[in-house]
Amino acid sequence: MRRGTFVRWGVPIAAAALIGGAIGAGPVIAAVSGEPVLPERSAQQLLADAVAATSKGGGLPPMSGTVQQTASLGLPSLPQTGGESPLSLLSGSHEIKVWYGGADRFRVAMPTQLNETNLIVNGEQGWYWQSATNTATRLTIKPGTGQEHKLPSTPPTQLTPPQVAEKLLAKADEHTAVRVINTAEVAGRPVYQLVLAPKDEGSLVQEVRLALDGETYVPLQVQVYAKGSAEPAFQVGFTQVTFTPPAPENFTFTPPAGAKVEEKDLSELGDAKRAEQHAEQAERVAGELKVVGDGWTTVAVLPFKPEDLKAADRPAAGDGGSTPGDGSKADVGALADTVLKSATPVSGTWGSGRLIKTKLVTVLLTDDGRLLVGAVTPEEITQAAGVR
Repeated sequence: MRRGTFVRWGVPIAAAALIGGAIGAGPVIAAVSGEPVLPERSAQQLLADAVAATSKGGGLPPMSGTVQQTASLGLPSLPQTGGESPLSLLSGSHEIKVWYGGADRFRVAMPTQLNETNLIVNGEQGWYWQSATNTATRLTIKPGTGQEHKLPSTPPTQLTPPQVAEKLLAKADEHTAVRVINTAEVAGRPVYQLVLAPKDEGSLVQEVRLALDGETYVPLQVQVYAKGSAEPAFQVGFTQVTFTPPAPENFTFTPPAGAKVEEKDLSELGDAKRAEQHAEQAERVAGELKVVGDGWTTVAVLPFKPEDLKAADRPAAGDGGSTPGDGSKADVGALADTVLKSATPVSGTWGSGRLIKTKLVTVLLTDDGRLLVGAVTPEEITQAAGVR
């Protein structure tokens, strides 16, 4: 399968993971007049419920529905590349449809105005269908190899409210204040609402709202609010959801006549080989990555070379070139060029560089070869630049 197709969906989730914070205790929730009436649950109880509902150990119940993701990060006007790409995901609304029967039985579909992408997994076999290229990839998933839970990082499953909520709940410590507010409705279902707010003044995040289903405690909506904004800067939530086992036909697929059929054996990367690759990658990242601060004001520091951006729009040897709009290096180069034009020159005792600020993320490119990224204020990130 095409690496760019999967990689391109990492952008909003990386942002969501970056702003993920810690959680504390709070009051008991209660409904107000006109709101759905649910049994009272304390913040601590709801946090435990949310973690259980999103953890791999607990597993999601059978369900299906439609998810909408909306981003308004305050970026400069981005180049139009046509089709879905990392650029398109940084603004506007995008919709996916999901069917979940279990860890080895699910389907996700991403319709666009003219095309549709589908990933269907049914036990030991799966299909990845791209109508734009009229290509169907048959996936072989052998039991016992660990591949049942190690499929490629597919876009829709990473953009659902449970997946985003799991990342936000992963780092629980003393840096976050949590409270519960009135019950509400999401996709026609009564929900509890948890509000996570950073205690750190240096964070750009005002609060994160998690809407938990009143019956299953599955997160149905995640909203991230930037400081000074009345509307969410990032939101992902179900517009329709049903907690019943999807019909078997949802997990079957037959390539249409004339479609190009390819083969991909996911068991080619068994547990041992995959573990070795992950270990090597982790070692490389650990050697390059430096983390300054903690909680909501964490800043990631990585080596950076200006020529990396200049080469971003050039295809790597043997990758067949890049097509704008397909999540390729051409798109990355176009994004970098556009965003860098809005960068502000800054300097301090740490040196000099260029600063880029959105509603939720601040980026600093230093002239001495560093890239600093965090959901923090410019003051916080320039202070981090002084830490060697």
